Amino acid sequence: LLSQFDPDNTGYISTEKFRSLLQRHGSELDPHKLEVLLALADSNSEGRICYQDFVNLMSNKRSNSFRQAILQGNRRLCSKALLEETGLSLSQRLIRHVAYETLPREIDRKWYYDSYTCCPPPWFMITITIVAFFLYNGVVLDRFVLQVTHPLYLKNALLYHPQLRAQAWRYLTYIFMHAGIEHLGLNVVLQLLVGVPLEMVHGAARISFVYVAGVVAGSLAVSVADMTAPVVGSSGGVYALVSAHLANIVMNWSGMKCQFKLLRMAVALICMSFEFGRAVWLRFHPSAYPPCPHPSFMAHLGGVVVGITLGVIILRNYEQRLQDQTLWWIFLSIYVIFVLFAIFWNIFAYSLLDLKLPPPP
Repeated sequence: LLSQFDPDNTGYISTEKFRSLLQRHGSELDPHKLEVLLALADSNSEGRICYQDFVNLMSNKRSNSFRQAILQGNRRLCSKALLEETGLSLSQRLIRHVAYETLPREIDRKWYYDSYTCCPPPWFMITITIVAFFLYNGVVLDRFVLQVTHPLYLKNALLYHPQLRAQAWRYLTYIFMHAGIEHLGLNVVLQLLVGVPLEMVHGAARISFVYVAGVVAGSLAVSVADMTAPVVGSSGGVYALVSAHLANIVMNWSGMKCQFKLLRMAVALICMSFEFGRAVWLRFHPSAYPPCPHPSFMAHLGGVVVGITLGVIILRNYEQRLQDQTLWWIFLSIYVIFVLFAIFWNIFAYSLLDLKLPPPP
């Protein structure tokens, strides 16, 4: 029905045409949905309606909280964009800034701005970064960074080592070890600058899933593609979050209204490239304690793949249930198949290939 109002097939129609369409055919619609559609037209500040918004609301893909908020009038803000609101407190400006950093549509930014209460706070990223990294390394190991040039490099129960791959916890706990202060520093900076805002918007459940999926994919990728190397560092999880966020910005470039978005993307890519290049150089640099090799860089690539598949799907549609998205199930199935393949690979391939592995620490 909307196609006649969008002859150029842009995916949008003007709010005026949209209202005329509702007036003409409103009697054919359920009164509840008619009220939701009218609220959608009233809350739009860009003078146009996205066809996908119409489809989502008509098919009930939006969550109940989203639709109830429209009916209760929470989205009936003034017509100007959220960025033009004045007289905001420091915390309100921070929430608005986070909305523009992570969400491509004004309607979602307003909904997030209205509904965010900082309860719960972004506890997952803060806990992983501060408690796990600094408390464990500083208190238990009595050193904040475990240098790869130190004889204690491999002598701990957390990092992944090919000889100890049967100890399943190592596929996760390797993120608590880092190969140098520069390795730790870059990961912490990227994790806090990108991970905390994403968790504020999308919640701990979604962000922790992307992070942990990137961590597991990273260690499994090493066990399949770089079978003789250990792994340290949280780069798998960090790269999953950052790559998902950057891919989301690229896919929604016109809708992202964050300031200096091109510069911010460039800085993030430079930091990631520097850290990845350092990891590649370190992997092939002669080890200070042969025959123990330096850690692998394949975990970075595993995290990137998770980010641009599962991560993009999770971050793409704010307040839309994952179980309603076909691509979510496709990419989740691919991820599960890869995990199962890597498990069987770890069980059988090492003995069949007769590899010469480094001695256990």
